[in-house]
Amino acid sequence: MSYEMIALLMFSSMMMMMMTGQRVFAAIGGVAALSALALWGVGGSDLPFSAAMKLMKWYPLLTLPMFIFMGYVLSESKIADDLYKMFHVWMGPLNGGLAIGTIALMVLISAMNGLSVAGMAIGATIALPELLRRGYDKKMVTGVVQAGSSLGILVPPSVVLVLYAMIARQPVGQLWLAGVVPGLMMAAMFILYIAIRCHLQPSLGPALPESERNVPMAEKLRLLRAGILPFAIFATMMVPFVNGWTSLVESSAIGALAATLAAVLKKRMTKAVMETSLRQTLAVSCMFMWIILAAMAFGAVFDGLGAVKAIENLFTEKLGLNPWIILILMQLSFLVMGTFLDDTAMLVIVAPLYVPLVAVLGFDLIWYGVLYTVTTQIAYMTPPFGYNLFLMRAMAPPEISLRDIYGSILPFVLVMLLALALIMAFPDIALWLPQYVYAK
Repeated sequence: MSYEMIALLMFSSMMMMMMTGQRVFAAIGGVAALSALALWGVGGSDLPFSAAMKLMKWYPLLTLPMFIFMGYVLSESKIADDLYKMFHVWMGPLNGGLAIGTIALMVLISAMNGLSVAGMAIGATIALPELLRRGYDKKMVTGVVQAGSSLGILVPPSVVLVLYAMIARQPVGQLWLAGVVPGLMMAAMFILYIAIRCHLQPSLGPALPESERNVPMAEKLRLLRAGILPFAIFATMMVPFVNGWTSLVESSAIGALAATLAAVLKKRMTKAVMETSLRQTLAVSCMFMWIILAAMAFGAVFDGLGAVKAIENLFTEKLGLNPWIILILMQLSFLVMGTFLDDTAMLVIVAPLYVPLVAVLGFDLIWYGVLYTVTTQIAYMTPPFGYNLFLMRAMAPPEISLRDIYGSILPFVLVMLLALALIMAFPDIALWLPQYVYAK
């Protein structure tokens, strides 16, 4: 059997296992281990073992539990609620102001947690009921929450970019910095769309009534101070790292400690908050470590087969495709896979194939990491089977139908496609900040 057929058999076996409901790491790792034993006998067991050793020795992986713990502490202690109250008071007088404040809230939640699901959960439970109560159009608000939550895997500390860094063997710090400008650019584009749309159609996002705008300045300042706390925690963590005073792992520890101290000082660090945060941190960290281990073992088998070289020859020599055409086809494949897989599964399935191919084609792997995150989040929200659509349906109130959810997301998907096109056309949008910081 040719190496190409073996590679095809591996991919098809993995997809079939996933369709039966197997966990992602079990499907990928199982296929990798069985393929290694079938190809190289008992000696093939060295591949998953060496992958495990690489994982255990990868020092930046310590950032993963630290940032996840920080996010859960801030979420469980309700510090995120203070943020929304602040945006409610300060942005409410504008048409669409609360929707704009929700996007800003999502950016901050992303900076706290690094998981898009966390942003979705907070947006659907805190922002969505309040926006509906204020008379906002239900299609507009469901689109706002879904689009805002998409920033969770792009704005640092992105957990998914840690996974990409491990598979692509790229520095986590550079990838996080590369996600800052595109993430903020996309948030600004969402805000601009909401502002223009609500200005033209005020009924979609009415301003707060006059009676609710008369909040004493002392109360406004109190809420502003409470809302600034997450900014202060993020600055305490990132400023030393950007200036080179601390390593990434040290900054993650500072962030976790700062979040814990903030919850203690606000008298919200109860036994239940600590227990829930620790349990969720352990669960998510272990899940990601198993997935990374499985992906590395799968990639090692692929490297041993030489399948990447064969596919490179197919695209560049036999088909004669331009590198940009190949890159666009790869992005389109993510859009297709995103209709039935989440972002983590997409990455670990195709990373052993795509990442080496991107490097051979001459593209920057840091830049490609940003393209991957944006493309998968677009796929995440694309009908008919986008993962985010069903998450929203599970969390939304009964008056919002699946049809409303489908109809709400189209304008935001178009905005994200425009952002993706800009990042592809102008790579410095992603690469400028990491180059500037690491040049220092």
